[in-house]
Amino acid sequence: MKSISALFFVFVCSMGISFGQFSLDRVEPPFWWTGMQNTHLQIMFYGENIAELSPIIRYDGIEVLETVLVENPNYLFLILDIHPDTKAGSFAIEFSKDDMMQLYYSYTLNARSENSGERQGFNNSDAIYLITPDRFVNGDPGNDYMPEIGDTLDRSDPQARHGGDIQGVINSLQYLSDMGFTSIWLNPVLENKMPRTSYHGYAITDFYKVDPRFGSNEDYQLLGQACQKNGFKLIMDMVMNHCGSEHWWMKDLPSNDWIHYGGNYVQTNHRRSVIHDPYAPESDKELFSNGWFVKSMPDMNQQNPLLAEYLIQNSIWWIEYAHLQGIRHDTHSYPDKNFMADWSCAIMDEYPNFNLVGEEWSPNPNYVAYYQRGSNNQDGYNSCMPSMMDFPTQMSLVPGFTEPENWNSGFIKIYENLANDFIYPDPYNLVIFPDNHDMSRFYTQVNEDYNAFKMGIAYILTLRGIPQIFYGTEILMSNPGTDAHGIIRSDFPGGWENDVKNAFTGAGLTDQELEAQLLFKSLLNWRKEKACLHDGKLVHYSPKDGIYVFFRFNDEEMVMLVFNKNEEEYTVDKARFQEVIKNRKEAVSVLDGNSSPIEKAVVPAGSVGIFEIN
Repeated sequence: MKSISALFFVFVCSMGISFGQFSLDRVEPPFWWTGMQNTHLQIMFYGENIAELSPIIRYDGIEVLETVLVENPNYLFLILDIHPDTKAGSFAIEFSKDDMMQLYYSYTLNARSENSGERQGFNNSDAIYLITPDRFVNGDPGNDYMPEIGDTLDRSDPQARHGGDIQGVINSLQYLSDMGFTSIWLNPVLENKMPRTSYHGYAITDFYKVDPRFGSNEDYQLLGQACQKNGFKLIMDMVMNHCGSEHWWMKDLPSNDWIHYGGNYVQTNHRRSVIHDPYAPESDKELFSNGWFVKSMPDMNQQNPLLAEYLIQNSIWWIEYAHLQGIRHDTHSYPDKNFMADWSCAIMDEYPNFNLVGEEWSPNPNYVAYYQRGSNNQDGYNSCMPSMMDFPTQMSLVPGFTEPENWNSGFIKIYENLANDFIYPDPYNLVIFPDNHDMSRFYTQVNEDYNAFKMGIAYILTLRGIPQIFYGTEILMSNPGTDAHGIIRSDFPGGWENDVKNAFTGAGLTDQELEAQLLFKSLLNWRKEKACLHDGKLVHYSPKDGIYVFFRFNDEEMVMLVFNKNEEEYTVDKARFQEVIKNRKEAVSVLDGNSSPIEKAVVPAGSVGIFEIN
């Protein structure tokens, strides 16, 4: 039988009990795992005058490498080495002063899931559904009203909380599966304890806590498990550049260099080009990287090695905890670029088959390609980012499918953009999209021209790369007359109990909205089974007389896309494409199932033909 003193020791270890004037308010990361590729672990302790204490650990396989103190005595950083054969379990961290015990804290090492390091990230066989969770489905009305956090629910206000949550996403997995999606990217779900416009999630106030209006950490973990069970890959939206102005550490910074400009607001110039510009002065480069995105988002200094390690570990913590299979990184070019290389390489070293996609919002493919793994950059910069968001392709869609056809407008914009793929180390791993949460809906961008919309969607779902669709694009959601983000991110119809219009059941949708939804469902489920659309070769022919054609093919399969912007139907000119078609003879329309000899295949006016070529 254990002694009373031994039982009390176990109790205080589990509770983090203080025996004196000291206490702990934060321990981050809150726990870790054994068997990680990188055996080093940095733990941040926060509590009043914690720096006065000396930590001691007695646990087989754990070595204390260093105790790091900073300007603020309320912080202490402990650097550990966890040997590869260390057993999972909890161990006491004893904090003492003048040889007197002041504080115990129990820290836990969990055993990793089997083959955790070998997890497969999203890839070009996948189709991603992008969700702004506050605006998708309200699965748990019990977390709608939390006045203690601020920014309470008001569905009549486009900038306020509307009540969508993680449970709503879990409840919608069957719909997404039926539609043919295989990966889910949620805009950030971590705590945004901001007084206003917190719904979007990009002003994080706690990097280790899900916002309670979305649910709990356990709910997010359950989403990860549900995704695995139902054949989805979960992609987390992460932010390394900035935090929210109400982040808990902003009231008591670890050091003056934790936030750029000592925590004082200085606006970035938003000039991404300075990173590449050989003529840019250092002051412009510094202002871009170090300046704040907006006043409510303090710019973190990733050149501080403790903060850099904090952010890297936080990303790895969420991968392990929530069963992630991808990360989308926000504002990728804004943080210190050398840190971003270290961040991406640390994650890919730990998870070699994982995927990371960065946001570099630029029409210039050189700027996007700069960050992709394998780029031969003039300045020697090397990153481990497997993927990037393909903004140049998105920006070619609207002029390509809406402009009149002549030498310098229309399809040529799409053709010339795709011809730039030689810039990218791996264009097949780019994420391609017609729209996202930061821009007008694609249906609005093409002036609600359904033919242009249909051609654009067909292009994205058959092009090289990994297609991403913003929630509601499949039912022609739009934002006419405004580009306000709160309107762009409107509520998904059917996501709230009393919605008259319901995208899940089809109730209240117009005939054209139903047609668009069916188009997505048909093409996405077809795409799943077409390996030539995942990694097959691509050949496109220069636009001619209002016709643009490209092929995707491998040794077994061939798909032909024919875009017709003319006012009359087009019959395929087989002779022109003989080089690719070779001895194939039959064209089967994917959209209606009709088959014909290739030379008799017809594409209606102002439309797209999608053919399997046999």
